Amino acid sequence: MIAFAWVAAVSLAAWLFLLVARGFYWRTARSMNTAEAADRTERTWPAVCAVVPARNEADVLPRTLPTLIGQSYGGRFQVVLVDDHSTDGTAEVAARIASEMGRTDRLRIVRAKPLPPGWAGKVWAMQNGLLHLPEDVDYVLFTDADIAHPPTTAQALVARAERDHLDLVSLMVRLRAESAWEKLLIPAFVYFFAKLYPFAWVAHPKRKTAAAAGGCVLVKRSLLPVPPGLEPIRDAVIDDCALARLIANRGGRLWLGLGEDVVSVRAYGTLGEIWRMIARTAFVQLRFSAWLLAGTAAGMLVLYAVPPAAVIAGVAGMLAGVHGSAAALCLGGLAYAVLAATFVPMLRWYGLSPARSVLLPLAGVLYTLMTLDSARRFWLKKGDHWKGRPYEMRRP
Repeated sequence: MIAFAWVAAVSLAAWLFLLVARGFYWRTARSMNTAEAADRTERTWPAVCAVVPARNEADVLPRTLPTLIGQSYGGRFQVVLVDDHSTDGTAEVAARIASEMGRTDRLRIVRAKPLPPGWAGKVWAMQNGLLHLPEDVDYVLFTDADIAHPPTTAQALVARAERDHLDLVSLMVRLRAESAWEKLLIPAFVYFFAKLYPFAWVAHPKRKTAAAAGGCVLVKRSLLPVPPGLEPIRDAVIDDCALARLIANRGGRLWLGLGEDVVSVRAYGTLGEIWRMIARTAFVQLRFSAWLLAGTAAGMLVLYAVPPAAVIAGVAGMLAGVHGSAAALCLGGLAYAVLAATFVPMLRWYGLSPARSVLLPLAGVLYTLMTLDSARRFWLKKGDHWKGRPYEMRRP
């Protein structure tokens, strides 16, 4: 039990460090409500073109594409939808939507060329979109086909970029959190992402933290000349963060925040669906390193499994009169309290009860298992499929 108390003390120390020395990642103040942030000043607004990679998205486009075509933007705004070899009539659905809205002038549909060797599918679709942009476009808005936008998205993003002299502005969209598994794991996913890439550090000019959220990324066109376009990140599986690093390496300034009114309509209703989403890319994040995998798994267990385990063991030990039980209970309880408190702002941002913060250790353990499974899939060369296309992790 004394050893248990020491491990709990390590966990508590780690949580206190994260609380104050990790860019205050747990706060949700760095966010944007586009309706409030949109600058409606009468002036000459730069031209914007949205690029939408779409592979078999016919089912979601009726809920999302009208919100993009119907943007209330003060300048010229167009949409390039890249049909990435869809088999469900994605291009036809998109064309019908634009026609019914009477805005065929705002939508251009591009058929992606065959996927070349060495390119990730989504990055290649994005590259095809860049190749078909009008020459006088000032900003490119990369957005996924499952994202529903308020009418003010483009206006608010461009206003932030122009006001603060930014080259990339990205919003972590509000992912769906309706099913039981989504409520358990989706807020935790955003929380873990913010811990890995503290939003305040992304925006800090002297920090080297570069990140973006792929559902909504506005980029200054001048930093994506074609050629080469996205060729430097052609094999990136985690394309959003790779794009952010590319822009940062070219001297660009970044900003990343939570998007209060930009939402994803895609559902991940079951544990299996969320598991596959994470397992496809988690080992890529660790650069395919067994050492990083071991360190990450050990760290996650110390952070998330030890506090509740110490509390349970401490209570049981005190009932049995085991020496050191009180220390394990107190230290584990304090660590548990800190970890739960850091999760409360994210739960509130999602409109969920703060009481659910006690379930963060369960989410942490599940994400650890997903990461281990991601490595297993890589080592066994077991490729997943995404929308009918083999999805393989490639060692850089």
